[in-house]
Amino acid sequence: MKFAYEANAWGGVVGTPGSVTNLGSGFYETPGDVHGTLEAIAAVGYQGFELFDGNLLPFEESTSDFVAAVSGQGLEVAGVYSGGHLIYRDAHEDELARFDRSIRLAASVGARHYVIGGGAIRSTGRRDEDYRIAGEFLETVAERARAAGLVPSYHPHLGSLAQAPEQIDALFAATSIGLCADVAHIAAGGGDPEAVIRRYSDRLAYVHLKDLDATSQAFMPLGEGDLDLAGIIDAVVDAGYDDWITVELDGYTGDQSAAAARSLRFLQDGKLA
Repeated sequence: MKFAYEANAWGGVVGTPGSVTNLGSGFYETPGDVHGTLEAIAAVGYQGFELFDGNLLPFEESTSDFVAAVSGQGLEVAGVYSGGHLIYRDAHEDELARFDRSIRLAASVGARHYVIGGGAIRSTGRRDEDYRIAGEFLETVAERARAAGLVPSYHPHLGSLAQAPEQIDALFAATSIGLCADVAHIAAGGGDPEAVIRRYSDRLAYVHLKDLDATSQAFMPLGEGDLDLAGIIDAVVDAGYDDWITVELDGYTGDQSAAAARSLRFLQDGKLA
């Protein structure tokens, strides 16, 4: 397995402002200097990174410049993360135009994984049909990502359509897309990450690792929280997974580079390297 780091550790996440008036322009992005982030990830010793699709927009007319910057740091693009409104049929045309643009960007920079996260919840709450509608739309997006040479997966996320175990099950019953198992989000949503990975072992497409403080629900460097990471990693290995492991630590208030280094040592000491 190869280890990557999620770029959102250095800056968090915002949305592109144009999405307020133009649905097709809404992308996730991390504010800050992408080049500095790549340098920091490489300096720690990771082999790759993941970033939000919105951070590729400034390079849309010059993706070769971005590819050269990545190569210059000795890194690979493990994944690109996207998201959108999945439950509103009337929005699907605009959402698909944005996903197509995002997929094109991800493929052009040589990404391996294409992650679709979360999905909106209605102001009145979740409806049973939302999972079916979202599942059908995810099928379309996943098909387009695969056609572009990417490995598509869905990331259950706190505060989204599929957070709790029964919500994940409802959505995955309506789609064949692969699972991006973010173990801390699954745990914080009330699930058992090891159990979810074993349940969907034949659909495990990608792995996000971070630890979780069970009391505060804060994300932590690997080995510094309450998750049974040994059991989780055993489940990943038992699933036959042999692909990128991406460490993520958004919202951490300590030194990000030091935290990234501690997480990498945790993985290396576990003999996964």
